[in-house]
Amino acid sequence: MIVTVTPNPSLDRTVTLGSPLVRGAVQRVDAVTVEPGGKGINVARALTLAGVATQAVLPAGDGDPLVGALRALDVPFTCVAITEPVRTNFAITESDGTTTKLNERGAVVDGDALEALTRCVLAKAQDASWVVLSGSLPPGLPVDWYAQVVSLLTPLDCQVAVDTSEAPLAALADAFEVAAPDLIKPNAEELADLAGVSAVELESAASQGDPSPVVTAAGRLVGRGVGAVLATLGAAGAVLVEGTGAWLATPPPIVPRSTVGAGDASLAGYLRAAVTGADAPRRLQMAVAYGSAAAALPGSALPSPAQLDLEAVHVHPLKVSL
Repeated sequence: MIVTVTPNPSLDRTVTLGSPLVRGAVQRVDAVTVEPGGKGINVARALTLAGVATQAVLPAGDGDPLVGALRALDVPFTCVAITEPVRTNFAITESDGTTTKLNERGAVVDGDALEALTRCVLAKAQDASWVVLSGSLPPGLPVDWYAQVVSLLTPLDCQVAVDTSEAPLAALADAFEVAAPDLIKPNAEELADLAGVSAVELESAASQGDPSPVVTAAGRLVGRGVGAVLATLGAAGAVLVEGTGAWLATPPPIVPRSTVGAGDASLAGYLRAAVTGADAPRRLQMAVAYGSAAAALPGSALPSPAQLDLEAVHVHPLKVSL
């Protein structure tokens, strides 16, 4: 079973425009979707569609609309009770797939709820092959909560993946030498922050077909104890670096509709392959197939296996020195 942990879940409301967004103008909306969201929930949704046993852990009241949305999608979940409603995040998607996101801070999780959330994660981890810690941290959680949980999970018989950003990611990195996760999934900007390099240079090199700066940056993290780095690079694909090597996967051509949840779909694809014992190139191939398929869907929709174009994703080995 794969356990996903989303400490700052959301209802994702996506507005689709038929033309470019014009600041200060009045524009007509083509479509609106509302779906349960938060990075770990997105991973759980994609895995559920693939028939992979999963359990989403999140803070929410039993009567929260998010809980009803998860039930409607048949996503298995466990809630830690909080009194405030789950936040609503907004995304504006333009005709070319450009997406602007407006994320609320989230409901407060502190005191008894914080302790209960930590206990719940540890209890669910007892039967898990992977525990996935994803997304931002809500008010009330200490900035190093992910680092604390990774340390608590280290003695258990499960692997740990983390997908976060900004201060929680920095706090996690500060603890790599003590308890590093088995997998992290940064985008180019997050990888640049971790490695102390320029995000512009990473993105520019990758878009021009030179993934070596990404490999070097990811290799530094592997050298600090991280098991593997899955760096997602948007239209350029993704790079996977681990102790045994590095690989680049390029995506098939798509017509982008929304990038919301594409990175989460990539992580779900990686995990779906990992639990079957797939080797590194196959895990990367599945990750990029999922991310590409998600970007071709509207709103924060997640792809089913039937919507993947796995064979159109090409994987290339890369040189790396760790």
